[in-house]
Amino acid sequence: MAVLLQHLKLLNQGKFSPPKDYSFSNGILSPADEKVKVSYDDVIDCSNYLASRGWVDLRCGLGEPGQEYRETVASLCAALQAGGFAKAVVLPNTDPVIQSKTEVTFLKAKAEAFHQELVILGAVTKDAQGEDLTEMLDMHFQAGIQYFGDGTHPLANADRYLKILQYLQKFEGTLFDHAYDPLLAIFGQMHEGEISTQLGMKGIPNLAEEVAIQRNVELLRYAGGRVHFQTLSTAKGVDLIRQAKKEGLQVTADVSIYQLIFTDGDLLSFDTNLKVQPPFRGATDRAALLQGLRDGTLDALVSNHQPQDYDSKFCEFDHAAFGMAGLTAFLPAMAQLAKELGWELLLEKVTSGPEKVVGQSADSWTIFDPTEKWTYNEKTNPSLSANHPWFGQELTGKVKYCIQKGQLIQVND
Repeated sequence: MAVLLQHLKLLNQGKFSPPKDYSFSNGILSPADEKVKVSYDDVIDCSNYLASRGWVDLRCGLGEPGQEYRETVASLCAALQAGGFAKAVVLPNTDPVIQSKTEVTFLKAKAEAFHQELVILGAVTKDAQGEDLTEMLDMHFQAGIQYFGDGTHPLANADRYLKILQYLQKFEGTLFDHAYDPLLAIFGQMHEGEISTQLGMKGIPNLAEEVAIQRNVELLRYAGGRVHFQTLSTAKGVDLIRQAKKEGLQVTADVSIYQLIFTDGDLLSFDTNLKVQPPFRGATDRAALLQGLRDGTLDALVSNHQPQDYDSKFCEFDHAAFGMAGLTAFLPAMAQLAKELGWELLLEKVTSGPEKVVGQSADSWTIFDPTEKWTYNEKTNPSLSANHPWFGQELTGKVKYCIQKGQLIQVND
């Protein structure tokens, strides 16, 4: 099947090319040659569209196995496609936890039926509880796992952290670290500050993240290895990563896109969909995160997709689960940030940035309309969960086509 995509602006080496015609044929997208006559099966007007290599998400939650009511492999892949992603790192926090080749083999078999590439994160401690180590070497050599971490759980035990770094160096594995001190964050519901005091809620101080990052960078400096720090939220946390990179340590880092959209002031509404970990911080931290993206300290934007069922969110704030379903509304979130950061930088943070961590996805492309309006509701949400504050609202920015595994797929229509 041959398709002509007319007047498409494609991101190439950090800049958009002038509108050009592209041909999709035999699974490959290439500039259309006017000198070669081709009989096209379809012609698509892409005058309002932008395109880049397929997007990569470094942090996605999943329910299957054990919590299929939250998200299955099938619904996650549908949500990834709707969000424009060709590749995603899947966290191990399922039931059972992804901690052996048995769970890895199960998920890999499930994922084969879909266009998206799922990178499975193997747990480094049993049941992601931070104590006994899993069989990391077995997961790597028997099941091909290269990336490890306890997902939504922090690695608070320094001895275990040190040993994990040493084990992973045997095969150049990467540790994904959600760094915060659980005791400093204990019982916390939101960012510690004036708003938490006003609302009478226990706060999570910036210190919880900063102490953990500082300690873990020191452990990395001592033991060697490679660490990817996830979901930074504080100004000092960004600076600690900046200094580690200047020193030449093998570190990369990301930030949840919604951390750049909301601040702790938005929690005055008591919307439980805004209860996330790490919590939304203040304006100063948000400005530091934006600067970290601009200067390259932060390598990637992530959805931090944490699907939750209705009952986990429709309750008192103190009892609500942490997490936001971030995939379906990811592009509209980028559209909100485009004036501050520009589309070129935003797309870098979902393509070449995360590819530094997990490698480039197969020949894939994402084509989207940055101005199209649509309503985020039951009909347009492919995820099984809807725990997002924008659910039911009109949003701007819509993925139109994806090229994945040699197929041109029409999305969201």
